[in-house]
Amino acid sequence: MILTVTPNPSLDRTYEVPSLDRGEVVRATGDRMDPGGKGVNVSRAVAAAGQRTVAVLPLGGAPGRFVAQLLDEQGIEVAPVPVAGQTRSNISIAEPDGTLTKINAPGPELSPEEQELLLETVRRQSAGAAWIACCGSLPRGLAPSWYAELVARAHAAGARIALDTSGPALLAALRERPDVVKPNAEELAEAVGRPLATVGDAVKAAEELRELGARAVLASLGADGQLLVDDSGAYFASAPVAVVRSNVGAGDSSLAGFLIAGGSGPEALASAVAHGAAAVQLPGSVMPTPADLEPAAVTVTSVIPQDQALTEAVS
Repeated sequence: MILTVTPNPSLDRTYEVPSLDRGEVVRATGDRMDPGGKGVNVSRAVAAAGQRTVAVLPLGGAPGRFVAQLLDEQGIEVAPVPVAGQTRSNISIAEPDGTLTKINAPGPELSPEEQELLLETVRRQSAGAAWIACCGSLPRGLAPSWYAELVARAHAAGARIALDTSGPALLAALRERPDVVKPNAEELAEAVGRPLATVGDAVKAAEELRELGARAVLASLGADGQLLVDDSGAYFASAPVAVVRSNVGAGDSSLAGFLIAGGSGPEALASAVAHGAAAVQLPGSVMPTPADLEPAAVTVTSVIPQDQALTEAVS
């Protein structure tokens, strides 16, 4: 079982449009409503793969009830933490060329009692979990050290932690030695405080995160592929993508693929890339099923293309 923790979940509506023209009336060619939040997406991807998952998340108001209903319909066990504020609602606008415009609401502010109840719910639900995936931004009221506290408590209980967050929350949590962290290129550059122009730059940045405490770093480099840097060395993997429809949740699908495959080593990296490549070819935040995956298309190597320029260099 993979337990996910999403401190700031959302109700996500995605519109597909021919083009986004500012100030004009735009008619959508398709739309869908999904439960959102990075940890929620990991649970959705795990469930789509036929594996058991439990989602811990604070829920409030009508949007919160709808999120729980949608997750239940997808066969995901929900461990809700009732909060006084309303769960946020987000909007994504997807264009045919893969351009995505997102409007994310801030979400409710959690009281000290609600924060502690969230941690306690994670503790109660973690028995028997192969991994705990802690994902996404922190809602108002939670200090950057909140993830560090969660990692410390989880490790004290003998659980393995995968952390997907950024900024001060990521840096604060590194001192508690999360088992794997999953930044994208932009988050990796932010963490080390300098631009990344090549795959080699990304490897060096990942190694610095390991020096700060991360036991392994799974880094998404967008269209260029993904990196895994751990005790055994560094690995680079990529897969061709015919058409990008939406990258919403693609990184979360990658993390799910990594954890499903055991959460370590090149085989897990290959699974992560296969899941991410499949996800970007699906509409909205639809998560891939095993039928959508093309594992034979993934290449994994320990010979890092150090000088390969990133398609989207990060400044």
